[in-house]
Amino acid sequence: MTRASAAPPRIELAPGLEIPRLVTGLWQVADLERDGRTIDPERGADALAAYAAAGFDAFDMADHYGSAEIIAGRLLARAPAGGRRPLAFTKWCPEPGPMTRETVRAGVDLARRRLGVERIDLMQFHWWNYAHPGYVDAMHELARLREEGVIAQLGTTNFDTDHLHLLARDGVPIATNQACFSLLDRRAADEMTAFCLANGVRLLAYGTLAGGFLSERWLGKPDPGADGIADWSKMKYRRFVDAAGGWDALQAILEAAGAIAERHGVSIANVATRWVLDQPAVGAVILGARIGEREHRADNLRCFAFDLDAADHARLDAAFARSRRIPGDCGDEYRKPPFLTASGDLSHHLSGQVQPYAATRSGGRLRVDTGSVWEPICGYSRAVKAGTRILVSGTTATHGAGRVVCPGDPGGQAVYILDKILASLAALGGSADDVVRTRIYLRDAEDWEPVGRAHGRYFASARPANTLIEVSRLVGDYLVEIEAEADLTRD
Repeated sequence: MTRASAAPPRIELAPGLEIPRLVTGLWQVADLERDGRTIDPERGADALAAYAAAGFDAFDMADHYGSAEIIAGRLLARAPAGGRRPLAFTKWCPEPGPMTRETVRAGVDLARRRLGVERIDLMQFHWWNYAHPGYVDAMHELARLREEGVIAQLGTTNFDTDHLHLLARDGVPIATNQACFSLLDRRAADEMTAFCLANGVRLLAYGTLAGGFLSERWLGKPDPGADGIADWSKMKYRRFVDAAGGWDALQAILEAAGAIAERHGVSIANVATRWVLDQPAVGAVILGARIGEREHRADNLRCFAFDLDAADHARLDAAFARSRRIPGDCGDEYRKPPFLTASGDLSHHLSGQVQPYAATRSGGRLRVDTGSVWEPICGYSRAVKAGTRILVSGTTATHGAGRVVCPGDPGGQAVYILDKILASLAALGGSADDVVRTRIYLRDAEDWEPVGRAHGRYFASARPANTLIEVSRLVGDYLVEIEAEADLTRD
């Protein structure tokens, strides 16, 4: 038995921001505009208007989704004065570098001009390299622009739990985090969901249909191989299929979802979407649209026409057991080559990204300074390379000229410290896998667990020798200090 639904139900995503639980994603505009092609903005806006008229009146886009912001801007310009206009969510994905007030304002103003709005409904921020601390400055500047009124709500995209936690504890008001979430990729159901529920953050789930792999089209079909995949979105999600156990693992999930779909008289896509919508931290699912081509609004509405019961969940759980959990936390795949997104391989976009620290030669050795006022005063370097060894000084959560990141939060401070250590190692040719020893100093030994767990996530592969001790006090408001040693020789 299914129930008819005339429009997607709505949810208050954040105070004053009510949206449909199905958001229309415009990432495929970039794919449609490959090879120099362009979509006529007015015709594109006509296509979006049909979505809005059917209740799908929230659109998700980004600065690199081709002309998506311009097309959405044409739609917004048609809204009658005083009436409810469609909602535009966009993303700013700058190349890592210094995030000054002027840089952040310019990024936001570009989106406002393209959209033709005074205030952006939801500005979502993406950062390519956590080892560069500029994202902290960027998010605080975005928060200031929110207070100024040019941003209604502030979100992140593809942030992992550690760094979402860091920003929240550092005082940034985050309403949403956009994360991949599907029957195939269930990473967001773990630590990410727990954090969001405890901190009032809603997940905007994308990748719910795995680029189209979670549909009847692929049920029972042989592996197409790389040559059988033509669009960027499927290229991206094929990597997820491989990480989750390969084509057999996908088929197990499709078989389970197909049986459930047949039982309820719906599609596999409906089952996949319903499962994600039922996850407790999820506010909405973002479903991609190839505007001007095919649309699936009527079928998508059927995900609200049935409920998954205990038998359905048991069938899915049995299929999950035949797959692997995709390694890492949400968004990890966006921070390492080939940076393959739904808008293509963005390696070219990042080829010249600025590293936070540079190595200088002194007395036959290489060293790294991070700009701390104490380094020249006390006569030390953040890190020194001597032969094949890299020694990293005791490091605290000092940001910029001396502000303490995450005051009162040992876990957040540890994450910031470990990022700074990895950035120092990178400047000298090292990485986390080269670390052979770490020492952790805590003001309070009771803080061992959040700090130790952060350490474990960063060094799960290297497994260095480690010492953790409580000290009588640390200078200033620091709760944690960490030092590290790396050896660039490999057995």
